[in-house]
Amino acid sequence: MKPDRTRFNVVFAMLAVFAIMLLQSVWSRVESVVAIPYSQFQTLLEQEKVEDIQVSAREIRGTLKEPIEGKKQFATNRIEPELAAQLGKHGVKYTGQPESTLLPTLLSYILPVLLFFGIWMLIMRRMANKIGPGGALMSIGKSKAKVYVEADTKVSFKDVAGVDEAKEELEEVVAFLKDPKTYGRLGARMPKGVLLIGPPGTGKTLLARAVAGEAAVPFFSISGSEFVEMFVGVGAARVRDLFEQARLKAPCIIFIDELDALGRARNAGVIGGHDEKEQTLNQLLVELDGFDASGGIVIIAATNRPEILDPALLRAGRFDRQVLVDRPDKRGRAEILAVHLKKVSASGAVAPEQVAALTPGFTGADLANLVNEAALVATRRGAEDVNMADFTAAIERIVAGLEKKNRLLAPHERRVVAHHEMGHALVAAALAGTDPVHKISIIPRGVGALGYTLQRPTEDRYIMVKEELEKKMAVLLGGRAAEQVIFNHLSTGAADDLNKVTEIARSMVTHYAMIPGLGHVTYDNEPAGLLGPGMGSFTRQYSNETAREIDRAIRDIAEEAFVRAHAILERNRSLLEEGAGVLLENETLTEEELQPLFARVVKEGASPGLHGPRLGDGNQEV
Repeated sequence: MKPDRTRFNVVFAMLAVFAIMLLQSVWSRVESVVAIPYSQFQTLLEQEKVEDIQVSAREIRGTLKEPIEGKKQFATNRIEPELAAQLGKHGVKYTGQPESTLLPTLLSYILPVLLFFGIWMLIMRRMANKIGPGGALMSIGKSKAKVYVEADTKVSFKDVAGVDEAKEELEEVVAFLKDPKTYGRLGARMPKGVLLIGPPGTGKTLLARAVAGEAAVPFFSISGSEFVEMFVGVGAARVRDLFEQARLKAPCIIFIDELDALGRARNAGVIGGHDEKEQTLNQLLVELDGFDASGGIVIIAATNRPEILDPALLRAGRFDRQVLVDRPDKRGRAEILAVHLKKVSASGAVAPEQVAALTPGFTGADLANLVNEAALVATRRGAEDVNMADFTAAIERIVAGLEKKNRLLAPHERRVVAHHEMGHALVAAALAGTDPVHKISIIPRGVGALGYTLQRPTEDRYIMVKEELEKKMAVLLGGRAAEQVIFNHLSTGAADDLNKVTEIARSMVTHYAMIPGLGHVTYDNEPAGLLGPGMGSFTRQYSNETAREIDRAIRDIAEEAFVRAHAILERNRSLLEEGAGVLLENETLTEEELQPLFARVVKEGASPGLHGPRLGDGNQEV
């Protein structure tokens, strides 16, 4: 509203100045000039009382030798000479009556002013659009925060599932905002800042909006990147403006998403400083210290990279409460799925617990996307509701990629892929304690996957011992070992498996200290964040001899896993060929279809010859 009022004030001032100038001109003319009839002018002219005149098309002005009514300047309107002569013969007093020129005169002054003013307004409006929302050039330092009232938020804690611990922490914030006097009756104060930490998609923004919805207070939402501009000082000005707006609407919540864009550690790993970012961060630190939490302002921020935040942000008195919003466990995933299943027409046979068991490691955003993908699968096949098969297809599409049935492989390549995938499955079935195989397919998916083997964990795991990691590597190398056993060659199809095996082996050696000869120390000094390994440069802090031992240990671990998988498949070679033939015929095998084959697998450590008759011709080609 302020820029509009200023605009109108400028217009009124310009009109007032123009009116004053016009009145001044008219008044000066009236005061110094006497208007006389044309007949009197002719008489004065005959009497030689006129000193000089100025003749125009409609008017005659001049100076008299003797003043009339104390004025020597006169003015009269012209009349046609023929008409004046006739009127003079009959002794008629006559004078001219000019047409009114007030409106044309006003328009001649006003129209140019309005034209230039319109051009100026058009230019300023275009500049404002280029600068962004919020007005013209002078509003560049204004905060770009979006303000939501209670009715706009429309989110409460019942819409947030799978993060019970985080909700319990934030319930205190809601209680304080609803009744700060009662909540602080024992002298307790609410933390000024609450920092939500967690991987992407776990519901940090949703939690912050739920707090605003539960507390029924205004909600200021802004991203950390919106404070950063190319002009030095603009970000600091926006921080000040944001807190000024919040003080006017207190009690309220300020939510800063992606705080790491604003609060990155100063001079961290770089030479020199970034004046704009550092000034913006300094202003935020000052504002955090400059308000009293009892006033009803609570700051909630979210980040998935807490390791790069400036330590000054995390000290007591600023963001002194840090809430972890982690990936949900199996029960949490089931609760999240129950919330999202209400938005689609799901079959009664769809159990959130079954879908949750198939989605370990999925975040809340992943699960919302899964429900939507399942609904799209059901829509494409013309179904009335979404069933469990649609969820299975949606999981495969998310995990393995889109099916590419038009990618035709040569018969020999299909045999190699079938034996490769069956090798993964048989090694997993032969090793105790591995995740059961859920599905095998030789239909190409995604960018480069010519086939895939899906394993379904029976429970969420947070700790893995050395033996479990070794079994996992053996399963990953089962496909490569199957190619060696059947075709006596190695192909490029195991590239992704080799990368994963190398990563696990390196972590066992350098990070988890699982090799006795290297001692109980870690050789990995690269910080790991919620987004994975750190992005900083890796600095080696050990000798060349130790590096040689590390490389040798990694190679030995991978070689032992390959030998283990190779030995298992040698003992189960007939089942490997048989299962590959069935897979070539059907292209996809589910867990139920694989059970008869897995029941005859010679387990690791068991003697061979315990399996029964074969299912069919293992050399059948499609």
